[in-house]
Amino acid sequence: MASPKLVLLLLATSLLSCGLLVATDYAPMTLTVVNNCPYPVWPGIQANSGHDVLEGGGFFLPPLSHKSFPAPAHPWSGRIWARTGCAGAGAQLHCATGDCGGRLQCGGLGGAAPATLAQVNLHHGGNGKDQTSYGVSVVDGFNVGLSVTPHEGRGNCPVLACRKNLTETCPGELQLRSPAGSVLACKSGCEAFRTDELCCRNMYNSPRTCRSSKYSEFFKRECPQAFTYAHDSPSLTHECAAPRELKVIFCH
Repeated sequence: MASPKLVLLLLATSLLSCGLLVATDYAPMTLTVVNNCPYPVWPGIQANSGHDVLEGGGFFLPPLSHKSFPAPAHPWSGRIWARTGCAGAGAQLHCATGDCGGRLQCGGLGGAAPATLAQVNLHHGGNGKDQTSYGVSVVDGFNVGLSVTPHEGRGNCPVLACRKNLTETCPGELQLRSPAGSVLACKSGCEAFRTDELCCRNMYNSPRTCRSSKYSEFFKRECPQAFTYAHDSPSLTHECAAPRELKVIFCH
């Protein structure tokens, strides 16, 4: 008679071969956030609902520096952005752009618009594919140029970016200005005017009724790889499997 351990091993092997039992851990991956700007930034990280808060949700990065940390070894999705013009002490931090409730560590809170977003979806695809998806979004406006760069992935793994400094070309009606008058960031049409049509909500909340506007088209001309409104389609698709590292680089 087979031992209980052998029976369990045979059962697990059978389930794996049928695709009914899948491993929960994936190949190790590193997330690296790089500040290539000539000024300090305070990156914010917001996980999607039900996912881990990484690095407390925020930290300080001096100019020309980086921070690396292990990515979750299970499916994870969320967004990363830069906070700029910040001041505070201890756990309190108030930022001119990207503020997350006056905190240094956002702890699950999102950043205030306008802010450029790196959107990340790790370890998805099923059937052992271990896919990583990523993108750049200016749907919530722009504050800092950024790129998302995968390293040592399999398949189609392009660099996606919005590198231009859109504060220099932002239309006047979209400009977020400091008290001194300098342009800090560029609002989306939704943030600037709050209409259902520009925000793609209520009767405009579908791919059929949510359309580009002259404001989203400004962002698309400047940053063609970025998502520019709620139902925008990416201009550059990718299918990147198991990258060893994913870098989010500000001012790149």
